[in-house]
Amino acid sequence: MTEFSSMHSRAGVHSIDHFALNVPSLDEAHRFFEAFGLTVSRAGPEGNELAIMATDGHRWGRVLAGERKSLAYLSFNCYEDDLLHLREQAVMAGASDVSSVPGEIDAGFWCRDPDGNLIQVRVGPKTSPDGKTASLTPCVPADARGACTRAEVAQVRPRRLSHVLLFSPDVLRAVSFYERALGLRLSDKSLDMIAFTHAPHGCDHHLVAFAKSRARGWHHSSWDVENVDLVGEGAAQMAAAGYAKGWGTGRHVLGSNYFHYVEDPWGSFCEYSADIDFVSAGQSWPARDFAPEDSLYLWGPTVPENFIHNTEVQD
Repeated sequence: MTEFSSMHSRAGVHSIDHFALNVPSLDEAHRFFEAFGLTVSRAGPEGNELAIMATDGHRWGRVLAGERKSLAYLSFNCYEDDLLHLREQAVMAGASDVSSVPGEIDAGFWCRDPDGNLIQVRVGPKTSPDGKTASLTPCVPADARGACTRAEVAQVRPRRLSHVLLFSPDVLRAVSFYERALGLRLSDKSLDMIAFTHAPHGCDHHLVAFAKSRARGWHHSSWDVENVDLVGEGAAQMAAAGYAKGWGTGRHVLGSNYFHYVEDPWGSFCEYSADIDFVSAGQSWPARDFAPEDSLYLWGPTVPENFIHNTEVQD
């Protein structure tokens, strides 16, 4: 396995503010995300979009009506002192500036990455954690029951967004662009098939990840829960709601988090995630190139064929 190291002197975003997703049916999206345990409400000037929040109260997602499922844009937050530097870096990295999205008032700047994804960078609050989020898996003492009954299980409700994963026709080019333009740093990768990046101001092992495909696309959003029990309970919760397709429960090698992915109505996924690795502010992470057999999981069920299928590819 190859070790990667580099000097990082450029400005960097500190977190994701939100993603905006186009979907064919807002009603279907409302049912899915609400069943997942997120707070979903009508939003927009005419109530023609959805707002998605976790228990932290932050609006992590906008869901917009569109002909097909696709990423409308991805919004990042930065510190005020870094905004102009980030704009200069984006231009130098080859980004193309675009006009503001209708309804937004010139918050920061907009650009497109090499795959054509629309990106917003603006001054905003740090939504990524400042330290390792506690995993509250209980250690059950002797002479006590370690589990409740199924009837006593409460609805699983994620605490926050952890990361997103995008399909890209050129994973290494995407990593290079996001490093040079937005200051994201490589965490780990496997050949040119998949790569994970983190922000330099204290961040989960991955904030934005990329997986190889013939075209760009939205693969999944990942949502943090307190422990592996809640990952499994979330899977059962979604199956009971009619969303049994997906992958898990298991544990990743890259990021180390416990996972369960639930397939959404459009062939992409939402992930319950617990206990992901964390990179502290100012610390260097020993990024490595892992073998393909370690790129997806340490243990868990066999990966379903559709897990790496990009439904946005148009033949």
